[in-house]
Amino acid sequence: MRIAIIEDNKALADGIAKSFMSEGHGVDQIHDGDHALSFLMDEKTDLIVLDVNLPGKSGLEILRNLRNAKDQTPVILLTARDTINDKVDGLDLGADDYLTKPFELAELLARSRALLRRASKEITAPVKIGRLVFDAAARQISIDDDVMELPRREFALAEILINRKGHVISKTQIIEHLYGVGADVEESTIELYIHRLRKKLEQSGTEIKTVRGLGYCFREVK
Repeated sequence: MRIAIIEDNKALADGIAKSFMSEGHGVDQIHDGDHALSFLMDEKTDLIVLDVNLPGKSGLEILRNLRNAKDQTPVILLTARDTINDKVDGLDLGADDYLTKPFELAELLARSRALLRRASKEITAPVKIGRLVFDAAARQISIDDDVMELPRREFALAEILINRKGHVISKTQIIEHLYGVGADVEESTIELYIHRLRKKLEQSGTEIKTVRGLGYCFREVK
């Protein structure tokens, strides 16, 4: 999953990012409201952790713009202790949850998992391709009813390839999905993940085709 963290306190944003990355998510950090709105309008994310008090546009302004644009990405607001109006206004604008600072990272992760599960169940039915079944809600992939044991990064790689079946995905897009925009990750790391995943999918009736100079394409083998 790809998580956007919109928080101007860089130390707090780093702590949140490390927690999500430890669970295998790609993370984008943005520290001001104007840049955040532009990014969120252009990029697809699975969850937004959004501070209310930001330089430039406030978190509430960003949320209002997203919902007006029919963007229903789950949003967790981060609010100060004494700003009850921000909480009420945020929920009225379409926030899915909120946490009051200071908060425990474990609680943020738990609430995030709940929102991601809910979003998966609402929009995603299991997908069958060849002998492979991808169940986003259950966060699992199976071949002939045998559930595959995949490390988090490999599952995230499979997720983006399956969700864009038949389309070419570049290494840069994969890096951004797994690690976040601007992550300092060697392309050879993605090649290693692709190699490992290919071996595990050998009996699935699917393949990850290399499109030279462009990236990879996941498809069913007829």
